[in-house]
Amino acid sequence: MNLKTIRVHKRLKNKVLNIFTRFFLSAFIVLSFFYTAPIFINFADKNFNNKEFTNNSKNILNNTLNKGKTFKEDDTGQQSEEIDLLYDILEENNSEINLVRYTTSEINALFNEVKYDLNEVRDTKLVKPIDIGLLPNEIKKIGNTKKRKEMFIKIVLPLIVKENNKVRVDRKRLFMILSKNSNTDIEKKWLEKKYKQYGVKQNNLSTLKIRMDEIPVSLAIAQAAKETGWGTSRFALKGNALFGQWTWSGDGLKPKNAEKGEEHKVMKFHSLQLSVRAYLRNLNTHSSYKSLRRARTELRNKNKPLDSIILSNHLDKYAETGTEYIEVLQKIITQNNLKDFDEARMLPSSKDLESLI
Repeated sequence: MNLKTIRVHKRLKNKVLNIFTRFFLSAFIVLSFFYTAPIFINFADKNFNNKEFTNNSKNILNNTLNKGKTFKEDDTGQQSEEIDLLYDILEENNSEINLVRYTTSEINALFNEVKYDLNEVRDTKLVKPIDIGLLPNEIKKIGNTKKRKEMFIKIVLPLIVKENNKVRVDRKRLFMILSKNSNTDIEKKWLEKKYKQYGVKQNNLSTLKIRMDEIPVSLAIAQAAKETGWGTSRFALKGNALFGQWTWSGDGLKPKNAEKGEEHKVMKFHSLQLSVRAYLRNLNTHSSYKSLRRARTELRNKNKPLDSIILSNHLDKYAETGTEYIEVLQKIITQNNLKDFDEARMLPSSKDLESLI
């Protein structure tokens, strides 16, 4: 092999070597970019992007909830004004829509038409989506106690299940937000709305999680029955007040036996539905029922159902009679088998049903 041939081979060898070197170097640079880019972007999002609301809710969920530890409800500075806690309810209270007050015979005809039967509800745990806005005046004229109770339960049961369902949906959404490292603008606005409704300070997710929860259907029915005399009280018939909720700022009815100097009234509602909503808000926010919420959280942490008998033990501050009030509630629950309705769920509404209401 001559000198010229050797030089040609050497140049070819160097050329091939240079090509391979450039190829591997380019490949290394590309791979390095794709590996480091997500790290840099993530770092930038966490440290430089302030447009998105960020929280440590995922850590809260993993480190606290899943280890059996219970959240502590923070009541410091939480006693919000009534007008703030009930702002959405007060807005609907000003509705100009006139609700129809049906007679007991008309309501019974409706119940028969849609085959709404309490025994069936006890068996199937499914409730007809019937929305009766006002109690019938004739309910107090129903001489048969059993029939009067049945009429009352049929009216309030769908309303309670409906409001509990709203809370359940909100609670699921809250848990979805808790499972994320950051929230969208829509989620942020939703959280701000819920902080206000539940009287919780901004970003206090632990307290919001405790307060945003259901009340057993049996307990709600029992309290409504006790407060209204199974729908016969003046507050229930004239003010749609199922739970005797007091007010200092809203529209209300003055108790006849109120002592001189007492400024409170029993709050009036545009509909029975709003009364139920305000009741849930009351138990879920007022400091008097903090022990009830704590007991409810303990049941949740143990994966146990919400027991109305257990929770009723924490309602001694709901009425002036204290422990006697609790005993009455528990008798109403047991004697009327109200726990049968605790697992009740609402059936989807249909156009045919809506046209009947």
